[in-house]
Amino acid sequence: MSEYVIMTDSASDLPEEYIKEHDLDVLNLFYNLEGTIYGGEHLLSIQDFYQKMRAGSMPTTMAVNPEDAGNAMRRHLEAGKDILYLAFSSGLSASYQNAVIAANDLKEEFPDRKIIVIDSLCASMGEGLFVHKALKLRDAGKSLEEAAKWLEDHKLNVCHQFTVDDLHHLHRGGRVSKTTAVLGTLINVKPVLHVDNEGKLVSLCNVRGRKKSLQALVSNMEKTIEGFEDENEDIFISHGDCLEDAKYVAELIEEKFGPKKFYISYVSAVIGAHSGPGTMALFYMGNKR
Repeated sequence: MSEYVIMTDSASDLPEEYIKEHDLDVLNLFYNLEGTIYGGEHLLSIQDFYQKMRAGSMPTTMAVNPEDAGNAMRRHLEAGKDILYLAFSSGLSASYQNAVIAANDLKEEFPDRKIIVIDSLCASMGEGLFVHKALKLRDAGKSLEEAAKWLEDHKLNVCHQFTVDDLHHLHRGGRVSKTTAVLGTLINVKPVLHVDNEGKLVSLCNVRGRKKSLQALVSNMEKTIEGFEDENEDIFISHGDCLEDAKYVAELIEEKFGPKKFYISYVSAVIGAHSGPGTMALFYMGNKR
């Protein structure tokens, strides 16, 4: 069985210590903030990023490009390794399509190597959870093909529950109308959203008040976890610079389902550019999205 590496992109929102611990190759997505391009080696702290957004800055984002993806893949192929690449949802970014372009070009040059690119249909630490499952499969001795099949068969079981604090960022991204954003802000309505089977961010329901929106994330988990209890030892949570809310959601989960291992990280700038400060997101395995 050939050795293979697992690659992903920075939209997976995995913390740096996790990436180093698992020797992951993570491709960078870039963003433009106030005329400066950030990403890769040119970084802005995530706290400063959200502070600038709170002050009114509006970032724009860029997908992984085929050249960067190809260069990263080439290093592993030249080392004699096959590749399993798990990409940011095609419903939210061109990163998956660009990774496929890079892989197809390299397959002609390296006919004896294997490259499998999977559209995760996931975002943020939902993609991170997807990568986490892939690493466990590889560590358990599953081949590239076996791991890829399990991931394809189960990617729609990776559940995403989001809520945001400011509707205007969703309006900018075309997720809600301007009227909804204005009226919702006036009456303190908080949307609960999820990533659907096409990998797109869509609304599930609206609740009144921040605390109820956080509770709704866990209530929705309770409705969809049946049959997947054994797959949820590890729970992933990401937040848009609101760590106390993330801890509150983790406490609610342990009250309902017992002790868990939590992976808590920031919503990265590339995702946060569209969801804004105060985003709270919960990821787990369930019977439907």
